[in-house]
Formats: sequence, C-alpha cells, structure tokens
Amino acid sequence: MLIVTTDEIPGKKLEPLGLVKGETVESKHVGKDIMAGFKGLVGGELKGYTEMISDARRLATERMVQEALSLGADAIVATRFSSSSIMQGASEILVYGTAVKFV
Repeated sequence: MLIVTTDEIPGKKLEPLGLVKGETVESKHVGKDIMAGFKGLVGGELKGYTEMISDARRLATERMVQEALSLGADAIVATRFSSSSIMQGASEILVYGTAVKFV
C-alpha cells in the first residue's frame, strides 16, 4: 500500500474512495513510568516512551491500511498523524487519510 502525505501521486489519476483511519491508545506499565519520572529529573530521551509512540504509530497505520484494503484502495493520500495525551503515561495516536484507487 502506497501511503503519502501529498494530495496527488505524480503520474497517477486517482479516484477517491473515502476517509480511512487507524487509532490506538497505548500506555507503559508503572515500573517504566516511574523510571521515566526519574529520567525527567535529569533530562535525556525517555526511550520507553519513544518505543511506545513508535509501536502505537505502527499499529495505527496498520489499522488504517486494513480499512483502505477493505475499500479496494491502491494507495492512501493526504495522510496525517495526530497524537494526544489521554492521561499520565498513556497516549492516543490517530492516523488518517483518503483511500484512492488508480484509474
């Protein structure tokens, strides 16, 4: 599945099929949350949270692709990511775009 952030794909004529999305809410367990709190005092990358967000982005993207495939899409254009903090240690990742068919 071709996924792009642009509205067009050079050299392709596109038929829009509709909005597709994928989302997930992920959290780290308490032990890693406590360690991240200590790390926050001294500075530096919070690797546990970086992994959490990366995994969540991958899962949300997979869900969006599955939705696009169910529509018979060849690609997804105008793809955007959004994230928000749900609570301490938990984040929502949303990815969305327009599923298209090559014509």
